Amino acid sequence: MKEEQNHQKESEQLGFLYDTTKEIANQKTKDLGEKSSFKSNDELVEILREESFPENILILDTETTGLDNKNDDCLEVGSILFNVKSRSVLAQQSFLLPVEINNAEKINNIPAEITRLPQPLAEAIRYFESLVRASDVIVAHNAEFDKKWFGLNKLPQIEKQWICSMDDITWPADRQLKTRPSVRDLALAYGVPVWNAHRALTDCIYLAEVFKRCIELEQLLIRALEPKVLIRAEVSYDERYLAKSAGFRWNDAIKGAWSRKMSRRDIQKLEFPVHEVDFHS
Repeated sequence: MKEEQNHQKESEQLGFLYDTTKEIANQKTKDLGEKSSFKSNDELVEILREESFPENILILDTETTGLDNKNDDCLEVGSILFNVKSRSVLAQQSFLLPVEINNAEKINNIPAEITRLPQPLAEAIRYFESLVRASDVIVAHNAEFDKKWFGLNKLPQIEKQWICSMDDITWPADRQLKTRPSVRDLALAYGVPVWNAHRALTDCIYLAEVFKRCIELEQLLIRALEPKVLIRAEVSYDERYLAKSAGFRWNDAIKGAWSRKMSRRDIQKLEFPVHEVDFHS
């Protein structure tokens, strides 16, 4: 029975990979003005390899003393090195960074005095750097927030590409999630028990457990890595619900407008007009 279940799972994964790879190849040939055709699955597998599909991902989360990286500090880092093909955790780590005060203690339940207790911080940071090197891509929930703390104080700069599991991954419709789901809602949608929140490693564990259960993971990661452009929704006040339900945020990247970053593939699926905006404008 177990062998039959494993065989079914592998067949479903191959099916998703086949469809995704075919879409990528068709888009490439469309851009070149060519007609796309394939003689065998081997051609599709080769195209998939050319896409630099991530084998190991580093699931990462931070806890901070506030929201402003110029005036606040990161006081905890959690990370899990996750192998995509085997759906396995290879390594995991969390460590605290010393702070004088934690204005977010009511949220993350980390007293500032605990962060100043003796621990092998230098060794922890070196090990964290080795996990970053072993990964192909970094995955974080609300990655824009997490990435801004690295390269500051004692934390190293991370040069790897990031995937945001809240904004970059389009989760399957049958999970009935919001466009920008919370980690808690994502975990519950995949049957992962939620026992605690707002500690860095705990949130990493939730994501790792979701990825273990996600048959479409390869497909979702490939699509999440597609280049994104910043777009502004061209909607009236009465139509603002369309932008909000599609994951656009008001007054965020563009002041006085609904905006978000999306791949051109996903832009084509929108039910309202949008305008591409320069990231640096």
